[in-house]
Amino acid sequence: MYISDDIFYIGVNDHRIDLFEGQYPVPHGMSYNSYVIMDEKIAVMDTVDAGFTEEWLLKLSSVLSGRKPDYLVIQHMEPDHSAGIAIFMEAYPDTCVVSSAPAFTMMKQFFGSDFNTNRMVIREGDTLGLGRHELTFVAAPMVHWPEVMVTYDACDQILFSADGFGKFGALDEEEAWTDGARRYYFGIVGRFGMQVQNLLKKASGLTIQKICPLHGPVLSENLACYLSLYNTWSSYQPEEKGITIAYASVYGNTRKAAELLADILEKKGRKNVVLMDLARTDLSFCLENAFRYDKLVLASITYNAGIFPYMDNFLRLLKEHNYQNRTIAFMENGCWAPTAAKGMMEILKDCKNLTFVENTVTIRSAVNEDTMKKIEALAEELAE
Repeated sequence: MYISDDIFYIGVNDHRIDLFEGQYPVPHGMSYNSYVIMDEKIAVMDTVDAGFTEEWLLKLSSVLSGRKPDYLVIQHMEPDHSAGIAIFMEAYPDTCVVSSAPAFTMMKQFFGSDFNTNRMVIREGDTLGLGRHELTFVAAPMVHWPEVMVTYDACDQILFSADGFGKFGALDEEEAWTDGARRYYFGIVGRFGMQVQNLLKKASGLTIQKICPLHGPVLSENLACYLSLYNTWSSYQPEEKGITIAYASVYGNTRKAAELLADILEKKGRKNVVLMDLARTDLSFCLENAFRYDKLVLASITYNAGIFPYMDNFLRLLKEHNYQNRTIAFMENGCWAPTAAKGMMEILKDCKNLTFVENTVTIRSAVNEDTMKKIEALAEELAE
């Protein structure tokens, strides 16, 4: 992968992993990105996951061609990027570790050492000269850990963006950037929209030709599109008009009602109608679609006088990720005391700027002629 005449990619692809961060399915694997800036002085940008440090060190050695690195810049202390620090320092003990003060505290916790005899503590606006290349450090707290710094190389106009602009998927897999990046963003970073907005404001003052994230491909074309999507996502605005119908059903009657609603909406010409079975679809995909589109229908059975557990988990995930600026509709089912709609609304009541539609569909056990009229009324309201 070519980055520039002086900057080399030494990252790795992980096809062993099934769950990223122990929870997100990654059928296309993951990449852990690391870079080397070769100049009068040499800077290595981050390390990789523990399972790939040997492969990474071999790549590093090949690029160095007998030279020794002067600096190891650590932008983010999450172990998939920092696990190689200790073994790197054993191989290159004279290297100066460059990172933020909170990151060095974490190094002490992870490795039992904060490398206090050979380190450089950096803050917002600090610079590091390598020769032709001068690195400027920009604080990016909670994108998505508190110690994060991103780095701007003025020479090649490259932003090393840490976890920002990352995506799921190994680099040797074919997948559209938005498909992996959207789910990555809302799962990993989405809670911290305000902090992402702050970073975008800082980045707007830089001339950027390439973005080098810690996961996913190097971005070098149509950067305005990626920046625009990040602005949309981090301001919690819908990316597209569309309707996500998320349902939780036991015996299939609530599912049937959700399918009928989707069918009516499609016949009315509504595009982007997405059905999601919360019990059988990983919630990261459901979360992605809930944020992607401007309308969300929540359909749940009443369970133990409350909400079915899969729906309850999904709603709390939405709330945790600052779900807002959307239109919400409810469908509930119950044989004797349907209360799911009230319970769903209770969980979401503190979310900002949600509009609840007038029509709530209540099903008594199974869809009948009266229920169909309610579903059609809901579809009419959603289609407006």
